Amino acid sequence: MSEPRINDRIRVPEVRLVGPNGEQVGIVRVEDALRLAAEADLDLVEVAPEARPPVAKLMDFGKYKYETAMKARESRKNQVNTVIKEIKLRPKIDDHDYGTKKGHVVRFLKGGDKVKVTIMFRGREQSRPELGFRLLQRLAEDVAELGFVESAPRQDGRNMVMVLGPTKKKTVVRQEKRREAERSRTGEPGGEASAASEAGTTQTEQA
Repeated sequence: MSEPRINDRIRVPEVRLVGPNGEQVGIVRVEDALRLAAEADLDLVEVAPEARPPVAKLMDFGKYKYETAMKARESRKNQVNTVIKEIKLRPKIDDHDYGTKKGHVVRFLKGGDKVKVTIMFRGREQSRPELGFRLLQRLAEDVAELGFVESAPRQDGRNMVMVLGPTKKKTVVRQEKRREAERSRTGEPGGEASAASEAGTTQTEQA
């Protein structure tokens, strides 16, 4: 977006003037508005050019630009992109592989990500969709403390798909991690213990 017109760049006969504290001054000639701006050591900024007459405000434009940029930066910093991880299973998966795949799902959900679980059917397996359905139900029950079924199992061509959503949003997970890191740095009670607990959890998932 282009910057608003300020001071001498405002080329209209009159403006609806707003004071520096938001007070309504009224409709004044642009020359008078510029004089008031100069007397207050402020800028005259056109904030609503489409209005008739345009609305202009007395403000410190440099300070306004800085604050706007900082707000935009903070907004981008706090913005969380929705990430969907995908795990693929076979309907006749053995217990060891199932445990490994479940560990990945647990890790993704703990991280605040959604998980798309896909059951891949091959050959005659396509005539046994109930195998995939039961497997997805089992997985949903096994991770119920960390995630919920956001999209129920459904057939998608040769595959069956279910989407799990995390019970804790990614913003919450990030805040908890920041607080935990801060506790570890300051030596607050619970910081090291929690970190050790998290490490133990990670080792269990990877085992």
